[in-house]
Amino acid sequence: MATRKVLVTVVGHVDHGKTSLLDKIRRTAVAAAEPGAITQAIGVSIIPLETIQKICGKLMDVFQGKLTVPGLLAIDTPGHAAFISLRKRGGSLADIAILVVDINEGLMPQTLESIDILKANKVPFIVAVNKIDLLPGWSYDPTKFLLDNMNALDYTLQGVFEGKMYDLVAKFAELGFQAERFDRLQDYTKQIALVPLSAKTGQGIPELLVVLTGLAQKYLEKQLQIDESGPCKGTILEVKEEKGLGTTLDCILYNGSLKVNDVIIIGDMEQPIVTKVRALLEPEQLAEMREKKSRFRNVKEVFAATGVKIAAPGMEKAIAGMPLRSCSGKPEDIEQLKQEVQQEVGEVLVENEEGVGVMIKADTIGGLEALKMLLQEKNIPVSSASLGEITKKDLSQLETLREKDEFHAVILAFNVPIHSEIQELAKNKHLKVIVHDVIYHTIEEYQEYVAQLKKEIELRELSSLVRPCKFFIMKGYVFRQNNPAVVGVEIEIGKIRTGDPVMKAEGKRLTIVKSLEENQEAVTIAEQGKQLAMSLDGVTVGRQINEGDFLYTDIPEDDFKKLKELKKYLTPREVEVLKEIMEIKRKENAVWGMG
Repeated sequence: MATRKVLVTVVGHVDHGKTSLLDKIRRTAVAAAEPGAITQAIGVSIIPLETIQKICGKLMDVFQGKLTVPGLLAIDTPGHAAFISLRKRGGSLADIAILVVDINEGLMPQTLESIDILKANKVPFIVAVNKIDLLPGWSYDPTKFLLDNMNALDYTLQGVFEGKMYDLVAKFAELGFQAERFDRLQDYTKQIALVPLSAKTGQGIPELLVVLTGLAQKYLEKQLQIDESGPCKGTILEVKEEKGLGTTLDCILYNGSLKVNDVIIIGDMEQPIVTKVRALLEPEQLAEMREKKSRFRNVKEVFAATGVKIAAPGMEKAIAGMPLRSCSGKPEDIEQLKQEVQQEVGEVLVENEEGVGVMIKADTIGGLEALKMLLQEKNIPVSSASLGEITKKDLSQLETLREKDEFHAVILAFNVPIHSEIQELAKNKHLKVIVHDVIYHTIEEYQEYVAQLKKEIELRELSSLVRPCKFFIMKGYVFRQNNPAVVGVEIEIGKIRTGDPVMKAEGKRLTIVKSLEENQEAVTIAEQGKQLAMSLDGVTVGRQINEGDFLYTDIPEDDFKKLKELKKYLTPREVEVLKEIMEIKRKENAVWGMG
């Protein structure tokens, strides 16, 4: 067994400095050591322990020479969404994460999403509080370490800086995390380290690397143990077309080794892809992988943990985020690995036509798993989870789902295209499709949609109920005594409709409202403050009703129970009348409206 390098990923909100931070670490590493001390592999920067020691200098004395971690492997895939694709069975590919936060902007939507995903995957993280150099009046001595520079700051600036740091501590506390500035931490297992730094000047980077290495050394030792010479385990980072090579895979290997001519098995939507490695390619020393003109060199074998480009036939349908395994090629080994990778994929893909839940789509298996995981955390069920763009078949399935459950009849899509034809079809059929390139926004919009839908349904239900209403018969406005009685009324509180039952103040039902007329025009509803003519069948003015009488809507018991549930939509005065009606009813039946 060997100890592999620590896989580190950098996450956070757009423009908070993720790429700048990695670039600065790379440049600092090269400046601190001889050329080649930092190697660029596919999708990762390999930073050996010796280079970290040179960058950090005396700060490493804290370890008293007992470091066993061989270095860091910084995963530097561009973009926020890429992190989500960094998967392996049972969680994230990253051992530890650096969450980059702009000290002036604080926690933004993508920061919160990154925290949710880290939490769901149980990935430990430290916070790089970036852009301290942009605080007005900030200055530093490049020959000194961070704490000495911070202590030398002017008193007022120290106050501003401390205020911003404690704002972050408070925000993390709201999210259920204990966080503290790295030099004040009491317990690394319970508290998150906040490291102030500048990705632009490099100030604070040695401290960040010391904290990172220390955490890995203390808490990740067991999971860094690998069989360096065994078959490889990895994850596809990107599928690319390379001139002269055809379709290639940029992969991260986190266990074992991979050789040219090894058989590889790759997870897929239906059947695993089985093929043979034709070539293994690594970038030239310090080449930037994201540049199109990067040059490669052929290698015969690679060892975990590393990044590598694989050229092999039959990989046109390969999908980013899928698991990859290698073996010598024995039929029984191939079969076992095919089952293993498909089981891993099957845990994410869902097709439950009988079940109720939202439909989810994503561009990668990792994105799909992250979306599914975050929905589960919020107790939102999933009826289907699939990869790729939204299709007519998805919309047809959504229609069927809507018949069962309006609240979950929604497609939530992360980072997938939606064609105008599909958009138009969904609109015409009044189907809800939510597409975002930030999972956090997708879920947030869904929750807002559900809240709005619930309100609409409740208001629809409310409109079918007999509402609380108190009104009186105006003196001098008897238009007809009976058959039907027509009287002038004033609605004191609430609203009444034609067909609503009416009772006297002592609780006796009189009749129903036959019709309403305002300014000699028929209306169906009369609201608070209105004066109008009301027609009442089966009563005679001077017998059952009199001028000046106060009357109420005679609310059925079931309607009363529902009105109690929908009380938030009633005005305070309607609630008072509802209470009056309840008290009238309970004189005759003590348990009326209960249960």
